Amino acid sequence: MRYKPEHKAEVREKIVKDASRRIRTEGMTGAAVSAMMQDSGLTHGGFYKHFGSKDELLMESLSEAFDEMAGRLVEAGERSKPDAAWKAIVKTYLSLETCDHVGYGCPLTALAPELTRVDKAMKPRVFEELKKYRQRMLPFMPGRRTADKERAFFPIFSTMVGAVEIARMLPEPAMREKVLGSARELLFQSY
Repeated sequence: MRYKPEHKAEVREKIVKDASRRIRTEGMTGAAVSAMMQDSGLTHGGFYKHFGSKDELLMESLSEAFDEMAGRLVEAGERSKPDAAWKAIVKTYLSLETCDHVGYGCPLTALAPELTRVDKAMKPRVFEELKKYRQRMLPFMPGRRTADKERAFFPIFSTMVGAVEIARMLPEPAMREKVLGSARELLFQSY
């Protein structure tokens, strides 16, 4: 059976999307290549037709995860008034929906400890993904000047990442919402 010329690229894209959800759910070291391939309806044997190594798949999956989350946050920011865009991003990020669905959430909340331990060869690539994520968020941050927006980014995102990580540890939705709501309130009062 002959496939269309774009078939291989489409299959690769599906593998990367499925793997991005799995690594956010199970972690970078917990996600086995065989399971990631199975998610896409393929066998482990077909892996090397698409990727040179597991690290290559992990980096593409991480990039996909950042792009997916950034896209969702940009969309929230663009749907609101310009001066309230950052608040819409905070509300989206600090929602029970984002908190409770690890596989669709921010890769920072799912993978931060693992990202600090990646090998030296991967660190520059992880850093580039972080810079791209930040660049997509900066236009929406509070402040008039670029320097103000850059200064606001780190405390806002650090607070949000930490709040989601803590909320995910809690057993009850009401407890998780209390943590998320407290973080939202703190950020809204601070800027």
